[in-house]
Amino acid sequence: QGQLQESGGGLVQAGGSLRLSCVASGSIGSINAMGWFQQTPGKQREWVASIFRTGSPKYVDSVKGRFTISGDVAKNTVYVQMNSLKPEDTAVYYCAAMKYGSGWSYWGHGTQVTVSS
Repeated sequence: QGQLQESGGGLVQAGGSLRLSCVASGSIGSINAMGWFQQTPGKQREWVASIFRTGSPKYVDSVKGRFTISGDVAKNTVYVQMNSLKPEDTAVYYCAAMKYGSGWSYWGHGTQVTVSS
């Protein structure tokens, strides 16, 4: 069974930038989308952005114009460039992959992003 592994989190000041990466190790089957989610203590995991085999990337409104998702779904890689970071972006960020007809089936272990004011 394949796994997803994130990297690139860290501590940054407000207004700064970070780039998160996610790659799959091993086989994760046929995937039609990959994405990023964020989670803060006491809250549910929330979707941030997705890329698909075809079509345009999608973003939650709060990150539009600041975050850019990229990657290659066929190669099971996804990245997110996060600019103009705000303290409210502080969260654990998870990479995920969606199998055809099965929803978000694969998850990474998460990487912490902390934005100081």
